[in-house]
Amino acid sequence: MALFKKRTAGKPGEWYYCLQHKKVEEGPECPAKDRFGPYASREEATQAMETARERNLEWENDPRWHDAPRGGGDDA
Repeated sequence: MALFKKRTAGKPGEWYYCLQHKKVEEGPECPAKDRFGPYASREEATQAMETARERNLEWENDPRWHDAPRGGGDDA
């Protein structure tokens, strides 16, 4: 018996960005591993890649994520 039911139809108003097909979908059409979302609107889903890019830059520059200086650690 499966632990989780596979949802075959999306809910109206749930928007996703498919990484495989590079398109916005209403409701999950593609597998979860291939999409970002859900988003509240089509416009938010359209901006998914830009939002991800901005968040990645924020995290890369967040001093809380960098405990040791790069290249100078003794991780051997």
